[in-house]
Amino acid sequence: PLYGAAYLPRKFKIAIAIPPENDVDVVAYDLGFIAILDDAQQHILGYNVAIGGGMGMTHNNRKTYPRLATCLGYVPKERAIAVAEHVMLVQRDHGDRTNRKHARLKYTVDDHGMDWWREQVEARAGFAFEPARPYAFTRNGDRYGWVKTTPGLNNFTMFVQNGRVANFAGGAPLKRALADVARAHSGAFRLTCNGHLIVADVRDADMPAMRALLARHGLDNLDYSALRLHSMACAALPTCGLAMAESERYLPRLIDLLDRVIDDAGLRNDAIVIRMTGCPNGCARPYNAEIAFVGKAPGAYNLYLGGSHAGDRLNKLYRETVTEDQILELLTPLIKQYALERNSGESFGDFVIRAGVVKETREGLDFHDL
Repeated sequence: PLYGAAYLPRKFKIAIAIPPENDVDVVAYDLGFIAILDDAQQHILGYNVAIGGGMGMTHNNRKTYPRLATCLGYVPKERAIAVAEHVMLVQRDHGDRTNRKHARLKYTVDDHGMDWWREQVEARAGFAFEPARPYAFTRNGDRYGWVKTTPGLNNFTMFVQNGRVANFAGGAPLKRALADVARAHSGAFRLTCNGHLIVADVRDADMPAMRALLARHGLDNLDYSALRLHSMACAALPTCGLAMAESERYLPRLIDLLDRVIDDAGLRNDAIVIRMTGCPNGCARPYNAEIAFVGKAPGAYNLYLGGSHAGDRLNKLYRETVTEDQILELLTPLIKQYALERNSGESFGDFVIRAGVVKETREGLDFHDL
């Protein structure tokens, strides 16, 4: 009933994050809720509300660009649903219905500005936003391994490379292994926004049996480089008709090659967010990754650098249409330089900006300016 006579101009994505974890990439969506907790970090008081994120763009069309969401302000948790409804209604009434490439909420935000948006939402909702409250994200990867949740229950997050579940030829029968887990598990399964799997709500009494089952199938193996653990790719070829290059099937091989560089530099346990897509539509959220590859043609990618490790800064085009050999030639000296010259606690994305490799990019409108 809220849509009216037609659907929204384009898709409308919503995410919720609880700092310091940004494992959903909350500012990459049309609408993001960033939870603000009490002093004890136990209860949600309300949310900073961010609007206007979106990854999709088109090669060689500067009028299209990725954008990270901008904060409207803070609301108590009781008003979150009302805010979501009225943000959606503003987009319903003012989003571009004539140009599909200009129809996402991010363009409506840049067309009208945040002050206009705040006024529109407040007028419809009947209350005002409070000033945004402070928070900090420290990372946007998944928490692998066992985590205690509610009393008596436990979650195990397993690494599933690029989210692909299959019985791989000459490799692990992952699909059959997960079927065995499903038959034994009395709880639930959850998919993460990074393409991995959570075996959720494992009771304390079931932990020994579940640990043994996961170990028997090798599903508890987290002995990967931090680079691989923070990698993600879209499906691309042969599944997606929009793909211009390989992604899901190719990124593991590229990680194999980069792992040698990472190991030589002593960075095996230092996380770098690396992502790949087969086209510029951005389904694996490449444009806020520290290192990203966006397909241009079979075997050729645009290389982007400089997103933040926490997911709250855009990256910048570093080189166009590079092949595997060129990728290794470009990244090897940068990774070695990072290992030698980084400041304490400095992420790769922050380093390449400080070193002048690429310019810092916060606004989507600045994304194409080199």
